[in-house]
Amino acid sequence: MPTRRGFFAFAFGAAWAGPGAAAEPALGEDGLLHEPWFLQSFLDLREDLESAAAGGKRLAIMWELRGCPYCRETHLVNFADAAIATYIRDNFEVLQLNLIGSRKVTDFDRQELPEKDLARKYGIRFTPTFQFFPPSADGIEAKEAMAREVARAPGYLKPAHFLAMFRFVRERAYERGSFRDFLAANG
Repeated sequence: MPTRRGFFAFAFGAAWAGPGAAAEPALGEDGLLHEPWFLQSFLDLREDLESAAAGGKRLAIMWELRGCPYCRETHLVNFADAAIATYIRDNFEVLQLNLIGSRKVTDFDRQELPEKDLARKYGIRFTPTFQFFPPSADGIEAKEAMAREVARAPGYLKPAHFLAMFRFVRERAYERGSFRDFLAANG
């Protein structure tokens, strides 16, 4: 639970960070770093997707695990890059889930599962893993779990490839080819 002192320290730090500067992630009680701009959710994936779409954004899930060095790297290197963070904030709602977490999440098919069981359902085995979903929830519940996502980034990606993955999804390039093809065409 955030403390009043923690809130004021964050607010003061954010105020002095200046325009374009990335705000520092906060270490949560779950042992995960949390970006201040991550989606605050009731953990209903269909609602989150519909809300993102209504705001002209895409839904991404970031799966993490306490003590994961590459999750930490994603926060302290990739998200710390103001250009990357701005692009993601402007175009995506990012929901953070814990690979071994116990919070209840309502999947697109209305099945309610603890985070760890949802991770198993979607075959999430590595952290960080990003799942990206279609721009609309239409027909998503009828698909098998693995067929619901339009792209996946399992493991750490260096900043340039990380940003490229988000561009790949935002530009719907997955409809024309693979991520590898996208990287080759976009240098």
